[in-house]
Amino acid sequence: GAEGSTLMSYFSKNQIQALKPKITFSTLRDLQCPVLQSNDLQGKPEESCSTEEFFEWLGAVLNQVSLDNNSSSFLSTYCCPEPNTVVEKAFLCTITGFIIPEKIIQLLEQLCCYFGEPKLAYWLTLTVHGFADSPVSWRESEHGFHKGGENLYNFVIFRNLDYWLQMAVGAHDDCPP
Repeated sequence: GAEGSTLMSYFSKNQIQALKPKITFSTLRDLQCPVLQSNDLQGKPEESCSTEEFFEWLGAVLNQVSLDNNSSSFLSTYCCPEPNTVVEKAFLCTITGFIIPEKIIQLLEQLCCYFGEPKLAYWLTLTVHGFADSPVSWRESEHGFHKGGENLYNFVIFRNLDYWLQMAVGAHDDCPP
């Protein structure tokens, strides 16, 4: 109809093209990291942190929240869960754009190669999140924006290739299978 042809002329006139994903790298120095054991999801006092503690810590790191529990901070008094260790250098790579599942699998495979040589990392993590106001979510459901628009999953992969898969969705969304 007329509406379709108007849209087509708009797109051709403005030469809308698919954007290449944007990639940014950064190095985090002297980062406090929770101690993790791949076979211990609940964590143990003085031995390892739980999956929930790790997920919360990761959110703080990705959002560049200070981990030093400064009481004068108006933003956050969060501190890294115990037990933790200080990592001299951690690498953070962010890829922003429309990324198909096959590319995510490829990324996971490439990340696992990092455990080959040199064996520096005990674990690594890959977080994939949809746009907060994405029209779709898991399964066949529409995505409920309501409050935060949570719509993400996170892999934590260990040196022995065990892994954790964590998922977060909004209260009105279907959970994945």
